[in-house]
Amino acid sequence: MTGTSGEKSTDSSGSRKLRIALLPKIKGISYFSSCFKGAEEAAKELGVELIYDGPTDGDPRKQAEMIEQWTIDGVDVICVAPNAPDVVAGAMKEARAAGISVITWDADGTTESRSFFVNQASARAIGEGLVNTMLQDLGPETEGDVVIISADATSANQNAWIEAMKPALGKSKLNLATIKYPGENASNALADGQDVISKYPNLKGIFGISSVSFPGAAEAVEQSGKGGQVLVTGLSTPNDMKKFVHNGTVRSVVLWNTVDLGYLTIHVAKALAAGELKDGAASIKAGRLGELSIVGDNVMLGDIMVFTKANIDQYDF
Repeated sequence: MTGTSGEKSTDSSGSRKLRIALLPKIKGISYFSSCFKGAEEAAKELGVELIYDGPTDGDPRKQAEMIEQWTIDGVDVICVAPNAPDVVAGAMKEARAAGISVITWDADGTTESRSFFVNQASARAIGEGLVNTMLQDLGPETEGDVVIISADATSANQNAWIEAMKPALGKSKLNLATIKYPGENASNALADGQDVISKYPNLKGIFGISSVSFPGAAEAVEQSGKGGQVLVTGLSTPNDMKKFVHNGTVRSVVLWNTVDLGYLTIHVAKALAAGELKDGAASIKAGRLGELSIVGDNVMLGDIMVFTKANIDQYDF
């Protein structure tokens, strides 16, 4: 069940349903819409009420306002994908002080503002996976410049991936020329892609490391007529990148199963609210996903997936 208000609902026995609020970085883009699809599946399976809402512009201050409202409404769990951890930390801590369970998903927040982080894959696996994919697509002996087009400079997950990418790039013959921060804005990502294509004559590749910046960067390469000369790889949903994979602008798309990420998040939220998930737990049973590991306070979904022309049409998210 989904909702947007503080109205309480009951299950068939008349007991009040647990209410779980799921807050994405930005509402209305395919990445988070596919996460919501998995969250809906889990909510129906577990018999909880799911409230899904988020800013349409990625503004973390609006995220904080939504957390504050859900605290007033007295929901049971708030699941936050922070766009700027420090901006939302205060509201998250206030929710916890009010007795509400708070977890992060997709992107982590400050450790004192949440109990668990539902982590799609380790930062190292994602960062090194991006570099290895680019090297495989370009050829391991390729020399030249690459650039990273990220999201916001405050995005904790992108920053962690970048820190893992740097040493991996340092072992290659590629030079990281610059990092761009267009925010969660497609037109800004397109403009940044156009800028680096014109600025770096020896540009070999662009990493688009958000689900918005990757298609924007690919569009810039396609418009420049440099498809095949400047390769683009990064993180986005298969559906958003199929066009670019089939026309050769992109050879590989890196991601994880976003539907499963949303599904797991609701399972973690329910287990935490029901007292079934405690600090120090080593694993959690999550429905159709089976038993998954918990490393410290990170509930691990699994590993990255790589989509290419050979397999991308098999996926619909």
